[in-house]
Amino acid sequence: MLEKVFNGNFMPHGYCLQWQDDILYMMLIGDGLTTISYALIPIALIYLVKKRDDLSFNYIFVLFAAFIAFCGITHAINILNLWHGYYFISGLAKVATGLVSILTTIMLWRLMPQFLAVPSNQALIKQHEALQKAHFDIESANLNLEKKVKERTKELEKLANTDQLTGLKNRRAVLQILDYEIKKSNRYQDQLSIAMLDLDHFKLVNDTYGHLEGDALLQDLAGVITEACRETDTVGRYGGEEFLILMPKTTLADATTEAERIRKAVAQFVTRQNENITCSI
Repeated sequence: MLEKVFNGNFMPHGYCLQWQDDILYMMLIGDGLTTISYALIPIALIYLVKKRDDLSFNYIFVLFAAFIAFCGITHAINILNLWHGYYFISGLAKVATGLVSILTTIMLWRLMPQFLAVPSNQALIKQHEALQKAHFDIESANLNLEKKVKERTKELEKLANTDQLTGLKNRRAVLQILDYEIKKSNRYQDQLSIAMLDLDHFKLVNDTYGHLEGDALLQDLAGVITEACRETDTVGRYGGEEFLILMPKTTLADATTEAERIRKAVAQFVTRQNENITCSI
């Protein structure tokens, strides 16, 4: 059988071409270049398979490599057959090429749904744009959420540090500020004066006109006291009808002068019942 396969006694293909140089050179160059290309393409496909082992249809590239390699062998034998008639080898190569070709074609069509499922360049661009938009929307939402959280935090801090009736600092907040001012005064050896203001006979207002009128009077007097103080002073409601006034960088003499000014402002205030009220500081 091997003798029959490798029997080169048949008429060389060159006889069919009448051994014309131009035709022989065209056949030689065409088959030679094709053989070289068909030898290099399978190497590239095998390299791709080695590098991209994540692809689920790698074996189709291997089949393509085998198909192209057999085609290259066929063209190489065609060159040999120009001078030697090894047509049995050529026939076997063509049969092997045909079988690999059919197998590759079948597998190619079976894999066609997977190939078509691979997103196109345009689809990937659209997905990328959609992801960018989603990312922008998420960032905008986060920024908006952070802004709302900051605003809500400020509101909660204000609620936690503000007396709901008068709008002044509440007892907790004014004592925190007092602690800070004392530490700062001790560190920098600055003067610090503190005044405690108490409305006189305020219980009589509640007993006579009711607690609602008493609350309204506290609100009015909180504004009077704040207006009479300096911008650098801190006024807070200590409790009931008592107010605490912190005066940084203020000597006792200056604090006494300010306290007198506050006392006069309270005394000059006329209540809704057309009465006056006094305070002790």
